[in-house]
Amino acid sequence: MATQKLYAGAKLREMRTRLAVTQKEFAAKLGISLPYLNQMENNNRPISTTVVLALAQEFGMDVTELSTGDSERLVSDMREALADPLFADNMPPLADLRLTASNAPALARAFIELHRTYRQTHERLASLDEALGREDAQIQASPWEEVRDFFHYCDNYIDAVDRAAERFAAQAADVGDIRKAAVESLSAQGIQVSFADIETLRIYDLANKTLRLSSRAAPQTQVFQLLLQVALINQDKLLEATLDFAKFQSEEARSIAKIGLANYFAGASLMPYATFLAAAQEARHDLELLSNRFGASIEQVAHRLSTLQRPGAKGIPFFFVRVDQAGTITKRHSATRLQFARFGGACPLWNVHRAFETPGHFLRQLAETPDGVRYISLACDVSKSGGSFGAPVRRYAIALGCETRHARALVYADNLDIDNASAYEPIGISCRICERQTCHQRSVPPLERRLTIDAHTRGTLPYQVT
Repeated sequence: MATQKLYAGAKLREMRTRLAVTQKEFAAKLGISLPYLNQMENNNRPISTTVVLALAQEFGMDVTELSTGDSERLVSDMREALADPLFADNMPPLADLRLTASNAPALARAFIELHRTYRQTHERLASLDEALGREDAQIQASPWEEVRDFFHYCDNYIDAVDRAAERFAAQAADVGDIRKAAVESLSAQGIQVSFADIETLRIYDLANKTLRLSSRAAPQTQVFQLLLQVALINQDKLLEATLDFAKFQSEEARSIAKIGLANYFAGASLMPYATFLAAAQEARHDLELLSNRFGASIEQVAHRLSTLQRPGAKGIPFFFVRVDQAGTITKRHSATRLQFARFGGACPLWNVHRAFETPGHFLRQLAETPDGVRYISLACDVSKSGGSFGAPVRRYAIALGCETRHARALVYADNLDIDNASAYEPIGISCRICERQTCHQRSVPPLERRLTIDAHTRGTLPYQVT
């Protein structure tokens, strides 16, 4: 595959602004002319290797910040929005979308937000009989989606919260002592911790300063809930400051995000960054080994692996996704070029959907997306028992993966025929923007292709994509 040129003018401008230097001063330190810098900042020229080296040497910058991760996300999200039938006759070429994401990312985000509002307006109108007469029927962004997008565009890494969790975890002499450290931290605040035979995972009585945890929950879940409560009580100022920075549109979104940040703190405390990154590299990212070492569930480990994007100490860029039995994505994050559909389910050819058929087993898959990028994907069932006979079981499956260029660092890549092109299954993002012409699982036609319909001929699909 040909090496892609690096166009990152917006990020280069952001770095210069952060350093509070003029273009002239910045160009002098980089050893280039002012017009050349101006051309790079406006994406008229790619960022050269000389400039990348100068950024690292002169300013000590983590040059991986120049990667096109944000642009790829924006392009993917814009393509999905433009796949709406509303734009059927006005689909701009991919090159235009890439220019918009690189040169005008704020405009791209505004367009995505506008389309999301349009979708929600359309859905509300479709159920107008339920909305009539209700005081809360005004149109506004879904709090859940707003929070999801906040973490998505933060690369699922919140530095201040992650480092605070790492400092807290340092209080534990050993990885297994984090539970004790959490209880002692709460006790120091006058909070009494107890376990009871209850269905609810965690109940905190603010007035009486008592915390009750379900004795039915798995040990990993109990520890996670303890750490979550530590975050809500001991790290409240930090969480609130982070929420102020995010500027959510509603109190509901802010409240959901606060729980999300507390969950982030809990996971980062259970698996502190530097220690966990070193262990993951040593274990070649074996989920079961890491689960046993850190006392975390497989899902918690997989999710944590997808957050290891600290500048200067990044882990493998993973994608992580969780789906329910209907194929709906309930958690998603990608530090790779693979971006998930914002609405609806994932590609049915992906191995994550087959994980429900083989509970207790890991499924490996070599997959290739329409842009020619190849991935290794690991999927498994993570269904959760209700804790008693007759209690409902929450059924989920997760997938964790990365580009095959990182295969040697993964134990799951052993014995896979990575160099064999025929070993890769063709997957996509969503049918409306997938370019594949012969997919047997296609549910709707792609918007960027013409269709040929012959009433006298029927293949896998009732039409041909040309």
